[in-house]
Amino acid sequence: MFVPLHDSTPLKVIRFQSVTVTIIAINVVMYLTTGAFAPERVLDVIAAGWGVIPGELTHMAAPVLGYEPVPEPLTLLSYMFLHAGWWHLISNMLFLWVFADNIEDAYGHTAFALLYLTAGVMAALVYTLLSPSSNMPLIGASGAVSGVLGAYVVLFPKARVWILLFLRIPLRIGALWVLGGWFLLQVFSWWMDRGNPEAGTAWGAHIGGFLAGAGMTYAIRRRLWMRLSL
Repeated sequence: MFVPLHDSTPLKVIRFQSVTVTIIAINVVMYLTTGAFAPERVLDVIAAGWGVIPGELTHMAAPVLGYEPVPEPLTLLSYMFLHAGWWHLISNMLFLWVFADNIEDAYGHTAFALLYLTAGVMAALVYTLLSPSSNMPLIGASGAVSGVLGAYVVLFPKARVWILLFLRIPLRIGALWVLGGWFLLQVFSWWMDRGNPEAGTAWGAHIGGFLAGAGMTYAIRRRLWMRLSL
């Protein structure tokens, strides 16, 4: 529906968003070494082996591959660094680039990394809770990135964000409106796709990640605002 281009919130504490850039770099390298040039059958094996499969995590389904390359609980971390295509990768990294620097600024480098990973894990758990017997692999950074968006709404609701609506129309709009609208779209899309095992987008993971990031940030928002105001 839209892609973000730039926000109006400057960094106040850190000099550079080193964790954000590191996460982006890891995702790009992982895609180049696993998914960019591999045949589709190899991609399917990678997704099944290193992505989150709810039925395997809940032991309600047999392993898709007949074996598990890594213990299924570890896929709650590994899935965040795999992508299904160039647009899947670029869109996630663009959202991360625009919004994560200010969250890293507010949290600090180490705490931001923990927020990102925790939101990603929570996103996968919500996805699993909503489809506990599914054998559809979950891959991609969008659950963790959604956590960053949730945190941004809590800390910077009045920030102005440039977006490209429908990939054609540039608009400058408040963060609360653009990210709140994005969240409502995820809820609506999940509602429309619920019960469809072939749904190509893990809307539930987006919802879970967003709520996790917003909830964790809301709980300590005063401390974070104090850090930014020093």
